[in-house]
Amino acid sequence: MIDALYSSISGLNGFQTALNSESNNISNVSTVAYKADSISFADQMYQNSIGKGISIENIDKSYSQGNLKITNNPYDMAISGKGFFMVKGDTEEIQYTRAGNFNMSADGTLKTANGYQVLGISAKTDSVVSSSDDTMFTDDYSTFIGSQVVKNSDDSYVETINTKTTDYTVSAINDPDSQKGNNYKTRNAKIADVEYLSTAYRNELSLYSASPTAGEAPTNQTSTISYDKNKLTDSFDSVELTIGAITYSTQFDTDAQTTLNNLADQISNTKGLSASVDDNGNLTVKTLLPGEDSAISNARLYNGSVSTTPQPTIDTTPAVKGSGKAKLDAVELALKDAVENADGKFLKISSVVDSTNLNTDNTGSLQLKLDELNISQSPFGTPELDGDILYITQGDNRYAVGKITTAVFSNEEGLNPKGDNLYSATTQSGNMIFATNENKILNNTIELSNSDLSTSLVNLMVYQRAYEANSKSVTTSDEFLKTALAMKK
Repeated sequence: MIDALYSSISGLNGFQTALNSESNNISNVSTVAYKADSISFADQMYQNSIGKGISIENIDKSYSQGNLKITNNPYDMAISGKGFFMVKGDTEEIQYTRAGNFNMSADGTLKTANGYQVLGISAKTDSVVSSSDDTMFTDDYSTFIGSQVVKNSDDSYVETINTKTTDYTVSAINDPDSQKGNNYKTRNAKIADVEYLSTAYRNELSLYSASPTAGEAPTNQTSTISYDKNKLTDSFDSVELTIGAITYSTQFDTDAQTTLNNLADQISNTKGLSASVDDNGNLTVKTLLPGEDSAISNARLYNGSVSTTPQPTIDTTPAVKGSGKAKLDAVELALKDAVENADGKFLKISSVVDSTNLNTDNTGSLQLKLDELNISQSPFGTPELDGDILYITQGDNRYAVGKITTAVFSNEEGLNPKGDNLYSATTQSGNMIFATNENKILNNTIELSNSDLSTSLVNLMVYQRAYEANSKSVTTSDEFLKTALAMKK
């Protein structure tokens, strides 16, 4: 009878604990990314084949995937698959959470709802190409040129290249008359050159993104056409040259040098070309776009309607096409020169998120304000997650600002739940391992609780009936004891 009493008491205690656990599951049915508890019972020792009641064997967390809910909050994130976000509070201890209801704090860093820093790999400025001392985009850089994401096959190295200029359409002016015959360009020609090279630059950005190789440096085509100035003497004389599909022709003006200068100026005011004449009558024509060839032919000098002989000679050094990063850099430099020739300013900023040597030493808080990252004077943009790379989009430009790192454990059931949706590693869980292909991070989404209300309610009824039955065993054992004591009297 005494044994029955103690067995029943163990049952009462066990089902009270089960009731507490299941009530906790029910109370957290709306908690972001909550993982439900599951209680396991075990029978106690036996004596003469009779058990001594129950004990709580274990209370386990169920780390099954919770349902995903689209929130349209750009800072909300959810892990689809295994793993945990890595966060850090006021101490150096890294803790772990599945709750991705994040926000941008006042200091610009990504934080959890309870103020913990979300950890990852921050972006660093890799290179800056500037016409001045400017190292970040200010309001003066109002003209978009290009924006491109370049990454390796596993996204462990991601580079964003962003290029802007000041408004060269406002700053461009005609070259002074003293420059005629020496790469002379009008305002409109300068603007056309920038736009032509901008298109080529964006094309090279796209090619480099598709195949990020070092490549080969290109060269510009240079052609020298030798005109005999002694045959340019009167108003009936003229000179002519065909470049591509365009034939340039200039009638005699003042003297041979002025006439050839006029021809050079016609060519220079064609987008993508530049021409100059030396004192000996040698006309040099260059392509502004590295790697581009232009067919040059039909160099003529006419006395009236008669073409002189011998004809002017053409000596052309063909362009080397080039490829990869080397070609991109060369086109970039040509574009920068064209912008500066239009009295504008050029600025390219390359930002890199490098996780090729991923370890806890190079993880830290993630800064989202572009001014704090020395990228843009305007701090804010629209956050966007692509894989585990966090971007900020501002106008037509897209900047990589960091990589969200997640961790997995060999035994996640061994993690220690600490409240506030946080877990800490233990000897049972093992050391954290950076996740690689175990999950996918979703943007504008949160993970819901995996607590099943219907299952919990059924369990509550079972525990209630079991508690009542054990309490009945207690009262029955008590009646037996009373009867035994009465018999003794």
